[in-house]
Amino acid sequence: MLKYVKEILKLALPAVGEMVLYMLIWIFDTMMVGHYGGQAGVSSVALSSELLYTFINILMGMGLSIAMTSIVARAMGNKNVVLAKSYANQGIKIGIFISSVVTVTFFIFAENILSAANAEGEILKTAVSYMRICCSGMFFYMCANMLNGIFRGCKDTKTPLYGAAVMNVVNLTFDYLLIFGKFGFPEMGIRGAAAATAGAQILYFVFIFTQRNKLPFKISLSEKINFKEMKELIKLAVPSAMQEGASSISRLLGIMMVMNLGSLAFSANQITVTIESISFMPGWGFSLACTALVGHSIGEKNFRQAKNYANTSAIISAFVMGFFSIIFLIFSEELVSLFIKKEEAEVIRLGSQCLMIGAAQQIPMAVDMVLAGALKGSGDTKTPFKVAFICNWFIRLPLMYYFIYVKKMPITYFWIITVVQWFIEAGILIYKYRKKFKAMIQKNELK
Repeated sequence: MLKYVKEILKLALPAVGEMVLYMLIWIFDTMMVGHYGGQAGVSSVALSSELLYTFINILMGMGLSIAMTSIVARAMGNKNVVLAKSYANQGIKIGIFISSVVTVTFFIFAENILSAANAEGEILKTAVSYMRICCSGMFFYMCANMLNGIFRGCKDTKTPLYGAAVMNVVNLTFDYLLIFGKFGFPEMGIRGAAAATAGAQILYFVFIFTQRNKLPFKISLSEKINFKEMKELIKLAVPSAMQEGASSISRLLGIMMVMNLGSLAFSANQITVTIESISFMPGWGFSLACTALVGHSIGEKNFRQAKNYANTSAIISAFVMGFFSIIFLIFSEELVSLFIKKEEAEVIRLGSQCLMIGAAQQIPMAVDMVLAGALKGSGDTKTPFKVAFICNWFIRLPLMYYFIYVKKMPITYFWIITVVQWFIEAGILIYKYRKKFKAMIQKNELK
C-alpha cells in the first residue's frame, strides 16, 4: 500500500499543484474583477471564461490531451519508445488544427456566441471585448495543454506544473497592474484582465515548448502523417471529449437558465463555482496521475497493479476533497466575501448557502473523477462518457429545466440538483469500474 501511495503522490502532487494554479488564476481574476466592476464585471468575465474554457476542456484538456496521455503511457509501459514518439507527433498535428479552428471561431463569432448564451446590454459589450482579447492567447494555451498530455504520458507531471507557475505569476502580476492601473500602467479594467490572461498564456506555451528536450523522444512536425495512428488517437479522444462535453455543455445550459433568475443569482452562483473549483482541482490532479499510472501498468500487463493504483488514488482524492467540504461548511460566508464588495450583502448570503450545499458533493466527485481517469488509462474512454451523458442529460438537465427555468426556484435548487447528480454518477461509475477491472484481471490470470 505504501509503495502505491508514494508513487501516486510523486505524480499526483505536481498535477494537483498544476490544477490548483490554474484555479488560482481564475479565482484571483474573479476577485479583482469583482472588486473593480461588481456584479456586472463578474458576470461578463465569468460568462466569457465559461464559454471559452468549456470548449478548450472538451476538445483539448479532457479530449486530445487525455487520449495522448493514455496512449503514450501504455506505449512507454510496454517499452516501445518509437511508438510513443509516433503517437505524440501525430497528436500534435491534430492539436494544432483543433486549436486554430477554435481560436478563429471564437474571435469572429464572439458576439453571436455570447448573445446565444443570453448575454445582453453592458454585460454583452464587455464580454465580447474580453473574449476577443483572450483569443490572442487561446491558440498557444491549447497547444501547451496538448504538449502537457505527452509529458504526463511519460510520467512527467513536474514540467506542466512549472509552466502553470510561470503563467500564474505573469497573469496575476499584470492583472493587478492593468485592471487597476498601478505603477504607471494604464487602467484598463476588464480589458486589462483579458490582456493579462492572453499574455500569460503565450509565455506559458513558450516555456512548455522549450522543455520538450526532457521527453525521451523528439517532437517533430516533419514526421509523415500516419492515418492509422491518428485514427487510434481520435478513437480515444472523441469519447473523452464527449464525456467532458456532456458535463460542460450541461453545466453551461444550467448557467444560461440561472441567468434568467437575474444578475444577483448569477453572480452568487459563479462566485460559488469559483470557490468550489479549489476543491475539485486536486480531484483532477489525482485523476491525471491515475490515468498515467494505470496506462503504464496496463502496458506492462500488470492489471492488479493498475487496480491498486486506481483504488489508492480514489481514497486519497476523497480524503483531500472531503477536507475541503468541511472548510466550505464552516467558512462559507467568509470565502464568498472575498470575491465581492461588502455592500453586496445579498450576493454573499446566497453564495454562502450554495457553497454549504456544494460541500456535500465533494467526496462522490473525487471518486468519480479518479475512477474515470483509471478507465481512460486502460484505454476505455467510452464508459466515462456514457455515464456522464446519462447523468447530465437525463437527470441533471431535466431537473434544472423544471425547477430553475420553469418554476424559477431559488439558486440553491441548482446546487441541490448538482449534489444528487454527483452521487448517482459516482455510484454507477464505481460499479462499471469494478466490473471492468475484475474482468481484465481474470482474463489475464487465465492465460
